[in-house]
Amino acid sequence: MAERKPFLLRMDRDLLDAVQRWANDDLRSLNAQIEFILRRALAQAGRPVREPAPDESATE
Repeated sequence: MAERKPFLLRMDRDLLDAVQRWANDDLRSLNAQIEFILRRALAQAGRPVREPAPDESATE
C-alpha cells in the first residue's frame, strides 16, 4: 500500500458540506471522496497518478 501523508486542507464550508453530501451518497468517507475527486481530475487533465513500483522483496 502506498504511503499516506497527512496534510491540512482549508476550504469554504459550503464546498466542504457539498463534498460531504456527495461522499455520503457514494458511501465513502470524506477523505476517500476528496482523493477520488483529485484522482479523477488528474486523469481527465492527462496527469494520471503513477502507481508505485512493486516492492521486489514482497514477491519472494
